[in-house]
Parts: sequence; structure tokens; C-alpha cells
Amino acid sequence: MILLAVGANLPGLSGGSPIETCRAAVSEIAQLPGIDFISVSSWYRSAAVPRSDQPDYVNGVVRLEGRADPAELLARLHVIEHCHGRLRDRRNAARTLDLDIIDIDGMVRDSPDPVLPHPRARVRAFVLLPLQEVAPGWIEPRTGQIVTELLADLGNGCRSGDGPIDWPVQYR
Repeated sequence: MILLAVGANLPGLSGGSPIETCRAAVSEIAQLPGIDFISVSSWYRSAAVPRSDQPDYVNGVVRLEGRADPAELLARLHVIEHCHGRLRDRRNAARTLDLDIIDIDGMVRDSPDPVLPHPRARVRAFVLLPLQEVAPGWIEPRTGQIVTELLADLGNGCRSGDGPIDWPVQYR
């Protein structure tokens, strides 16, 4: 199982909304060779992390199946980001598209990039909430915790407004 986080909080190059950019990216991800598209979560709205005056993000998770070399997959995701106007000029900047590898078949690796599983996924409600939709039995490979346990550990880490969004309508 391959899990990817998809997010955006700025209009794409075409001027489309963040949700439109995310949906287009999912379509492109589904066309990657050697990987089968399984599902995409609902879309969630969340504040920027760390908190800032940036616009809210739209976030979701894609589930894929197949064999993927982590570095090659990351390079392909960076191409998709670039095609949608992603700039990598400073850390935690607003972005037109953000694609992160969360997990590849439970692989644990510290180097080279990408680090797997994603080192901050387990503490981010905006990743875990949509992830539990597409992989409710997912176990975080380093901690051995199931996704529902990770969410419970976050406690008040979820804003009351977190949940499937309507941007401007409910997306599935």
C-alpha cells in the first residue's frame, strides 16, 4: 500500500482553486506507470502548520497499490508539483500543491530522501483524518500504532472545524 498526502492553499497556475489543483494532481497520480490507483479520501480544510496568516489548506490522501522506488516516486511527485506552479523557495511557505509520500508498504528508512514513513504524518490531523478513510487499518511503521490510536493521541489537536469540507460543495 502506498499512501500520499495531497494539499494546497493557493490558486494553481491556471487560476483554479486549491481543490481544483488537488483534484487535477490526483488524476495525474492515477496515471503514473506501474502503480494502481485505489482511492482518494474526502477533502479536508485545515489551518497552515505552523499557524500563520496563510489561507487555509485543502488536504486529502490518495491510496495506491504497486511497487515504487521511494526516490523515483518522489521525483515524479515533484514534477507534478512543478507543473502546478509549486515553488520551493522557503520552508512552510504557502503553496499551489504539496505532495508527500506518507508510507510505502510499511517501509522504514531514514535516508536518502524521502524519509519513510513521513516523519510528521503521525502528528498531523490533516493527514490522519483523510488517511483513516482510505486505509482505516493503517499501522504507523515506526510506532506500531493504528491510525485511530494516533488520532486519539492528538486529542485537542483537531480544530472543531476540521472535517470534510465543502469548497464550495462537498467533494468526494
